[in-house]
Amino acid sequence: MRIAVLGATGFVGRALVPALAEHADVVAVSRSGDAPEGTAVRSVAADATNAATIRRALDGVDVVYYLVHALGASDFDEIDRRAATNVASAAEDAGVSQIVFLGGLGDDAPDLSPHLRSRAETAKVFVAGAVPVTILRAAVVVGRGSAGFETIVALVDRLPVMIAPRWVKTPTQPIALADVVMYLAGVAGRSDTLAETFDVGGPEVLTYREMIERVGRLRGRSPRIVEVPVLSPRLSSYWLHLVTPVRAGVARPLVEGLRNPTVARDERIRTLLPRDLIPFDVAARDALADN
Repeated sequence: MRIAVLGATGFVGRALVPALAEHADVVAVSRSGDAPEGTAVRSVAADATNAATIRRALDGVDVVYYLVHALGASDFDEIDRRAATNVASAAEDAGVSQIVFLGGLGDDAPDLSPHLRSRAETAKVFVAGAVPVTILRAAVVVGRGSAGFETIVALVDRLPVMIAPRWVKTPTQPIALADVVMYLAGVAGRSDTLAETFDVGGPEVLTYREMIERVGRLRGRSPRIVEVPVLSPRLSSYWLHLVTPVRAGVARPLVEGLRNPTVARDERIRTLLPRDLIPFDVAARDALADN
């Protein structure tokens, strides 16, 4: 089985490529044409917004993983829609048998943030295509390089007192990077996952406040969180930009998405791919140790 991973050098892609390479012929696809460090897989340079390069990259491929996201661009929703359309068409032309898309939890709510709405629209593009798609929906992925997790760590490290908006009380279901990778790798080539959507979450439902406090304990800190009734997404993004490594163009859509609960409602994936899921504290400690 030949598998192409689009977004191979991103946060999830870097971990997924070597896991897939243990059992399949993997093609790492990225705009730079680089493969994740420490892997010996074939790499291809292609841009999902360029239909011709994507078609060449998918030649002879059986399964496509779509880990591409234009978050940070001012028109990320339009870029994501165009990229997904190109990939869906190229996959059909190449005779691909399955597309695996990692989307976001909460994308069935009526008042979605632009970020989560874009994830939902990307999924719809693939569902409407001719190639069967398997959709996995996750919330915060805990690991080094995750924008959400890195933001939490930076807040803990840099602010002994935080003025936080109401979103710190929003429930979410963080999941360890290793668990996401296992689920992603596990659905490849499985007929019982085609045309299916699965929610993937860790073993605990936490608020963002609880995650901040738990990371604080792991860092030997006790950040004080003062909640305020009004703090707009725009102001929140500028505030995060000042105190974290996440730039405002990425922080704002992420913050807007924090108003939506992101909790798994469907746990069929746990029966399909049984696994002892990694608790948040363990995943966070491992991620911090990788620093």
